[in-house]
Amino acid sequence: MPVKYGLLALLSRGPGTAYQLKKDFDLTTGRTWPLNIGQVSTTLRRLERDGLLERDGGSAGDAAAEPWHLTAAGRDELARWWLSPVSRRHQGRDELMVKLALAVAVPDVDVAALVQRQRSAMQRLLHDVTRARRAVEPGDLTARLVLDHHIFTTEAELRWLDAVEGEVARAGHVPAAPAPTADAERSEVNR
Repeated sequence: MPVKYGLLALLSRGPGTAYQLKKDFDLTTGRTWPLNIGQVSTTLRRLERDGLLERDGGSAGDAAAEPWHLTAAGRDELARWWLSPVSRRHQGRDELMVKLALAVAVPDVDVAALVQRQRSAMQRLLHDVTRARRAVEPGDLTARLVLDHHIFTTEAELRWLDAVEGEVARAGHVPAAPAPTADAERSEVNR
């Protein structure tokens, strides 16, 4: 989710400073996606440039200290975002997926050990998030939803790691032989 929509959503409740918006964003996301103030200020200036926000003071002073509010165009952009489903079709590159795909193709990588290390890390994360979820106040719906999402996605990733491990074992995976180097090819030709 682009940060801009998070800031637009928070500003739909009323004007706010960059510092307040950062604090509210961090609290709303259960502190699972903390923003830095520089990112907030930069995004606010871009939204102002695009006509989606205005500063209450109207001056070009400190973006972090001045209250901001939505323009009509900002309210329209936010309404479009609320009405649009989130597409999972074009997700960003997943580092773990790419790492495992490369591990299968690159010689001398112990894929089973890589999967086991990742599984251990994911189980620790699941334990920590589950503990945090149990500590959430019953009335804090936002924190419950955010932490539940983390729990479910972590559980899904653990199931995927189980599937990867099974596929690798069924394939009898042996690390690929290294590709011949130019020197080795020249030696072969000279024989």
